[in-house]
Amino acid sequence: MSGPVHARQSRVVLGDWTRSILSTVAESVVAILLAVVVGGIGITVFSGLLPNHSAFDVGLPFAAYGALWTGAVGSLNGLTSTLAYSTPLILAGLGVGLGFKAGLFNIGGRGQFLMGAVGAMAAVTMMGTHPNSLVVIPLALVVGTLFGTFAGFIPGALKAVSGAHEVVTTIMLNYVFVFATYWAISGPLRLPNSPQSITADVSTRGAALPIILGRDGHAGILLALLAIPLIWFLLYRTTLGFEIRAAGANADAARYAGMKTRQLIVLTMSISGGLCGLAGATTLLGVVHQMAPGYDTTIGFDAITVALLGRSNPIGVALAGLLLGGMRAGAQTMQIQVGVPPELVDALQAIILVFLVINLLRRWLPTRTGFESVALVPEGAK
Repeated sequence: MSGPVHARQSRVVLGDWTRSILSTVAESVVAILLAVVVGGIGITVFSGLLPNHSAFDVGLPFAAYGALWTGAVGSLNGLTSTLAYSTPLILAGLGVGLGFKAGLFNIGGRGQFLMGAVGAMAAVTMMGTHPNSLVVIPLALVVGTLFGTFAGFIPGALKAVSGAHEVVTTIMLNYVFVFATYWAISGPLRLPNSPQSITADVSTRGAALPIILGRDGHAGILLALLAIPLIWFLLYRTTLGFEIRAAGANADAARYAGMKTRQLIVLTMSISGGLCGLAGATTLLGVVHQMAPGYDTTIGFDAITVALLGRSNPIGVALAGLLLGGMRAGAQTMQIQVGVPPELVDALQAIILVFLVINLLRRWLPTRTGFESVALVPEGAK
């Protein structure tokens, strides 16, 4: 009898798991579709404000989305641009998603990204004018990752030691790291004898990541592709990953089971910051190559959308990063071909995030006594 009973139990568990996965995917897909519909309505309503378009041009949304698709995947250069835009989103999204798994909301990706770029630039500057690319590129990537790791370590340590909430500390540290970046570019990293505050071009120092595909498909893409299975393995095939997920599901139960939750907080935030720092380093070495005092990013906040949309699963994060990266890559084509401004992409991303948060609140509010106890960490992320 044990055989048939065990088989039925296995089928029930497998069925529940399958339904959970399908439900999770459906929520993200519905959020995307609703954002597309709302965006299309907005384009139609405001079409009269665009040059060469009549008021309430109902065909404009279809033309805009078609151009967006063409710019993202319609050519080899479009595909490589999508991959290049997606690389920092995936890396930073993995970092934010890892924090979600531990019940931590890391919104300091902006500062950690900037610290990664500063660290990479510092390594390039330290190596001089004619270094060996096989040495300086790995060194810059490692130093950038370490800078990001330290930027994540600070709020993790503050939470572990004093209980300071990571949302508050990461917001404050974002500003600290922005001004630290400004100081570094204007001071120790400034290009000597330059009339303006600007760093050296990493391509002149042998530190630019090589182009391996198309027009701008740099080697940093491979790092993002490698990080996906590594983070998945960490989360689902290691003791540390189990402890991270257990602490995120119920910190008190994890502590009662003997897990060192304070160390887990520090370690998880450090790894999260390191991934955001690696995103900054790859962007500097692979895309921008140079930093000015106004150098800044939205990657840290975009990574929150990526992590939520991907449900903090590394594979889901990768798909979400590709989606947002493709939207970024196709935005210029959309503007050139149909005259719709690229800011539409920002609006679509914001609408997706709104629908995701609405869905989270819809599921959590019935089980909570008030808004103050609602934690913006997705159920699927635990």
